[in-house]
Amino acid sequence: MPQPSDLSPGPTHRLVPSPAGRVHVVEQGSGPLVLLVHGFPESWYSWRHQLPVLAAAGFRATAIDVRGYGRSSRPGDVAAYRMTELVEDNVAVVRALGAGDAVVVGHDWGATIAADSALLRPDVFRAVGLLSVPYAPRGGPRPSEIFAGMGGGEEFYVSRFQEPGRAEAEIEPDVRGWLAGFYAAFSADTMPGPDAPDPHFAGLGAPLRERFPEGRPGWLGERELDFYAGEFERTGLSGALNRYRNMDRDWEDLAAFDGAPVTQPSLFAGGSLDASTTWLAPAIEAYPTTLPGLSASHILDGCGHWIQQERPDEVGRLLTDWLRSLPR
Repeated sequence: MPQPSDLSPGPTHRLVPSPAGRVHVVEQGSGPLVLLVHGFPESWYSWRHQLPVLAAAGFRATAIDVRGYGRSSRPGDVAAYRMTELVEDNVAVVRALGAGDAVVVGHDWGATIAADSALLRPDVFRAVGLLSVPYAPRGGPRPSEIFAGMGGGEEFYVSRFQEPGRAEAEIEPDVRGWLAGFYAAFSADTMPGPDAPDPHFAGLGAPLRERFPEGRPGWLGERELDFYAGEFERTGLSGALNRYRNMDRDWEDLAAFDGAPVTQPSLFAGGSLDASTTWLAPAIEAYPTTLPGLSASHILDGCGHWIQQERPDEVGRLLTDWLRSLPR
């Protein structure tokens, strides 16, 4: 039986203009546009398995490097990474590709970017798919206040990432090793057991990586790790980390959307072992109110955080089935 990669030409790379300068776009196939948005610390490459599958199913699959990553622009101003700017990057990609609208699908931070793209620009994004991180409307206290109160005598990783330069100093001496440990900590086959210290937290002043496991997840071979490490050794991590440094700014920018639902047709898929799914279970339970257009929801048993890389075939099928169910 022919494989999807045999049925359509391979992916093509190009740069398109954006408000910050440029966005690196990797696309494959033709048909309705599907914009794929990655999370932290990844790149367009996290969608490598889904690009040919969606292309073979009759879609124009387009994965981007988010602002601050890869070959996309990396502004020096931290505020340039606020959510409203990233939404406009997504709009710019759709327009540059000559499309009137698109389905947007995101993973991790990309899921939040995708949801806010649908929320802020329903004229452009007609449906939204969320992987790993559920949609939760803006509301409550400032995010930094919430994270500062977590962990008791330990420090939550988000608080650490929010301090400019601090995480960079920890990661920079061994980018490849840090990435390998971070990916392993949240992959189903290598994540620490229930009795091990939680890798989301570290003792005050202690390196976060002390909580990372030593093993390598099955989805992360030498080729995959070489790619990710090569990207971040070239670009550094500041652009990627600046997403965390804008959470309070986003809270202010989106005040008019407090509690607002995303009403377009939507999909959610997460891993049963992923803290983003278990900690945020109340957000998933609220979907009848916050995602009234939800048409498909899946919890993948025994799966961790890196869902489209841990379970590439299953995620490809879920996305394809959902996309085919949408009105054209």
